[in-house]
Amino acid sequence: MIDRKKNDAAPRLLSGGNPQIPKGEGNRPVAAYIEAMPEWKRDLGERLDALIVSAVPEVHKAVKWNQPFYGIEGDGWFLSFRCFTKYVQVQFFRGTSLDPVPPKASKHDEVRYLDIYEDDEPDEDRLRSWVEQAARLPGEKM
Repeated sequence: MIDRKKNDAAPRLLSGGNPQIPKGEGNRPVAAYIEAMPEWKRDLGERLDALIVSAVPEVHKAVKWNQPFYGIEGDGWFLSFRCFTKYVQVQFFRGTSLDPVPPKASKHDEVRYLDIYEDDEPDEDRLRSWVEQAARLPGEKM
């Protein structure tokens, strides 16, 4: 007999509402992360994932450190995102090489962020351009 409680339990949300998802490669763990994103963040996660896949059809996905990562297999990772209490943060690992540079600096020299709040309407053309540019840059090995 299958223990439904154990297998169907929703992922635990970490501080800020970030889903705790076991690490794994491929679409399945990323889909589980997005499904577990709370409230309005789930729709945004679905939109981000669809935009990334549309812009970079050969994208490789994984969940590491409780966040989805996107990259080119064998070349490293170019982007990730995660939930915070009031926003979803998109992280571009070589963000200082994007044109225009995403708005939020990081303590890491090349990383730049885009914080998306509930009432924001992200510029999807600019976001797509950043994703396409980021995918052409050398990826981050992690």
